[in-house]
Amino acid sequence: MFNTKNQKKMKAIFKSLLAMVCLIAFNATTNAQQVASNTSKLSMGKVEPYEMQVTYNKTSHLIFPAAIRYVDLGSEYLIAGKAEDAENVLRIKATVKDFTEETNFSVITDDGRFYNFNVYYSPYPATLNYDLLTMQKASDRENGNDVLFEELGSNSPSLAGLLMETIYKKDKRIVKHIASKSYGIQFLLKGIYVHNGKFYFHTELRNSSNVPFNIDFVSFKVVDKKVAKRTVVQEKPMTPLRMYKPLTEIAGNTTEQNVFLLDQFTITDDNVLVIEIFEKNGGRQQTLQVENFDLVHAKLVNAMHLKIN
Repeated sequence: MFNTKNQKKMKAIFKSLLAMVCLIAFNATTNAQQVASNTSKLSMGKVEPYEMQVTYNKTSHLIFPAAIRYVDLGSEYLIAGKAEDAENVLRIKATVKDFTEETNFSVITDDGRFYNFNVYYSPYPATLNYDLLTMQKASDRENGNDVLFEELGSNSPSLAGLLMETIYKKDKRIVKHIASKSYGIQFLLKGIYVHNGKFYFHTELRNSSNVPFNIDFVSFKVVDKKVAKRTVVQEKPMTPLRMYKPLTEIAGNTTEQNVFLLDQFTITDDNVLVIEIFEKNGGRQQTLQVENFDLVHAKLVNAMHLKIN
């Protein structure tokens, strides 16, 4: 009788232990599957690095498709900085000779692209100049590595860039009544587009003179109609978030266009949006006035059948 009771107790204990072992094994399997799944997802989303060589006695240059916003160096073996008067060019070189460890650095550009580089030392680098736009196309990376910027809200920088590029390349004039012309310079607003809380202003500058027009800056501001043609007393600057092309010189007898990205806004009938383009070391300033009617009748991007996927 004693043995029978002990046997029953032992069987109960054995069943409990077996249940615990099964539960532990199940949890371990589940956790392993979850870790494997997460690892797979991380692998799918990883940013493949570019590889490059640097040396001590020569500087390497990387040309990015957009202005450089952020650079992070992986070690003290590297020194880097933006080139003067070229916001999209990064200079980088080794601070010590013959380092043997692999190091890295990362770059974020204004168009929201993230770039990662693995760096090795070489006394004789195979190349000293890297064109990232060409490298992107060669490696089919155009659709990845986006970084969201606060000022763009939910708009992907690459999407905003694609819309600006498409508007630029289509080059349609849908606004035909807003322009200014003097001193052989004509400034036009060719279109206003709206998408996801953002305005896209398509402009064109025609230089029919023999003297180049060197652009100093372009300003957007809301002013009272009563003072729009005189000294502005009250004005509200509207800062562009992006522009498709950097401001540059317009050679004689040539035409250049651009696209400016701004936050969506409206104005009262007593106000007007003033767009001004200023000449560096010159006085051929051009001014456009945009009414609220023009803003609220901005063309929907979807109506243009742009490729936004």
